[in-house]
Amino acid sequence: MREPRSRLGGVATVGGPLALLGPAFVAAIAYIDPGNFATNISAGSGFGYLLIWVLVVSNLMAMLIQYLSAKAGIATGKSLPELCRDNFGRPVTRGLWVQAELVAIATDLAEVLGGAIALRLLFGLPLLVGGVITAAVAFALLGLQTRGVRRFEVVITGMLLVVLIGFLYSLVIGGVDARAAVAGLVPRFAGTETVLLATGMLGATVMPHVIYLHGALTQSRYVRRTEVERLALLRSQRVDVVAAMGLAGLINLSMLAVAAENLSDLPVPVDTIEGAYAGIGATLGPTAALLFGLALLASGFAASGVGTLSGQVVMQGFLQRRIPLVVRRLVTLAPALVIIAAGVDTTAALVISQVVLSFGIPFALIPLVMLTRRPDLMGALVNRRHTTLVAALVAAVITGLNVTLIVLTLIG
Repeated sequence: MREPRSRLGGVATVGGPLALLGPAFVAAIAYIDPGNFATNISAGSGFGYLLIWVLVVSNLMAMLIQYLSAKAGIATGKSLPELCRDNFGRPVTRGLWVQAELVAIATDLAEVLGGAIALRLLFGLPLLVGGVITAAVAFALLGLQTRGVRRFEVVITGMLLVVLIGFLYSLVIGGVDARAAVAGLVPRFAGTETVLLATGMLGATVMPHVIYLHGALTQSRYVRRTEVERLALLRSQRVDVVAAMGLAGLINLSMLAVAAENLSDLPVPVDTIEGAYAGIGATLGPTAALLFGLALLASGFAASGVGTLSGQVVMQGFLQRRIPLVVRRLVTLAPALVIIAAGVDTTAALVISQVVLSFGIPFALIPLVMLTRRPDLMGALVNRRHTTLVAALVAAVITGLNVTLIVLTLIG
């Protein structure tokens, strides 16, 4: 039996007006994954509110980028990897696929490590066991899609709210230095380490794999037969993107503020997630520590499921091949489990994984800008000139920050 369709602003939807919202909230969980915990806590505990401007700028970039990705999916009915395969030569497509797989490995590293750390903090489980459990939960989350994409989106959004509640509680009882926070909005660095952290924060906030994913998420339940319907749907997706990315930005700012306010003056410097858990417990109490652990767990579980889904979109889009999820998961999961088994510093591994993600952003963003500026592909949804200019500037800033990181690292 076909589901009833309703109309809202010229858009035909399946399941009513609320069905217009959701894709951006799935993408948003990737913007608050365990890598964000590592980079934001490191930045806040080590440098106070100095790098708060990085989060604000990154979040604004994220809104633009995810909007463009959603727009490409609405206009063409295809994901970004599919569009790349259709419009670029085979060598370029294969190169983009290889780097996207490396990004997927870095993404999995952050998510599996984060879930494993949370399970160790909350239940005392060994990291390797926690990593396997996190992977298993990701499969379970994806299994929800067989019962309808809406259930998957609702569960992911619920986990997003768990993270929000955890940090808002700590923020309320711990307070914020408003003057220092405002001062942190002025762009500046304080040495090579802050550039590394800023790049990691950017990589953790603007996520390449959900740039690939977002267009695919818009294809499952929207009817867009005419330009009028596509334009109306695009307007609704602006609301979705701004609401979801705004929520993710609030969570990231809360992470940094909690670390800056409560962890920067401790006798022993906080440079690990475990140290942050202990520090929050010591300064704000056991309830705050418990909520921190639950937020980390929800983040790791949800982001791992979204990461696996985006990996399937990447593989299918670039290569026109769909492989079993078990195989797909093992390919990107293995490096994370090897790192866990080797006893590598988990927080350092999380930060570095976010730097790798930052290097992958231009390879997703530049093709996105190139394709969304083409009227033959986008029709009435083609970028306006100023949109393309701003998006190109974003790509240039990200690339420039990465080059600066390399230079400062080599000479420092």
